Amino acid sequence: MAMPLPASDEASPVERPDFEVATARETFELFSAQAPRGWRVELIEGEIYVVPPANGEHEEIVAEVVEQVIARRSDKALRNFTGIGLSLPGTGDPVRVIPDLAIAPKGSFGDKQDWHAPDPVLLVAEVTSASTASRDRVQKIRAYARARIPVYLMIDREADEAVVCSEPHGDDYTHKSIHKLGTEVPLPAPLGFTLDTAAF
Repeated sequence: MAMPLPASDEASPVERPDFEVATARETFELFSAQAPRGWRVELIEGEIYVVPPANGEHEEIVAEVVEQVIARRSDKALRNFTGIGLSLPGTGDPVRVIPDLAIAPKGSFGDKQDWHAPDPVLLVAEVTSASTASRDRVQKIRAYARARIPVYLMIDREADEAVVCSEPHGDDYTHKSIHKLGTEVPLPAPLGFTLDTAAF
């Protein structure tokens, strides 16, 4: 469910209503505080998205990626984070996202904050759902590239593909490779190992 932001232009003194219009950030914080457990609330490019808990197939894929990262990583200090909130740079309000998976060094998120800078993140992964696929394919590519996250892995269930985006530049990635699900998917540096999507 997407909710457009309230208009940011202030009305003239004659037209101004007796109540104040909440900012996008205030509305987002309100939704986040009231969301039921397991629901995700994200703010991306001026819209608030409320995402229900994922289905079983989605979670099985995330769990498989996590297991393969643990087994195949060369840097044993890397950790998998699911449900971590990232605050990314945006053109207006900061972008607030909760990727399905983030890979970063141990201790990167040791504070008690709800939202974190993306600086230590080496890879983010999203597994598409019918309700999130368009955002994962477009807005999140822009958001993760702007944040200079080195690798964005998208498991596109609807297209039956794994898309690996690397080398962020501006609001896009300069290198994208597309692989059919069921094949071996090489992940570039700084990960540098192959993901076996046959297990999906």
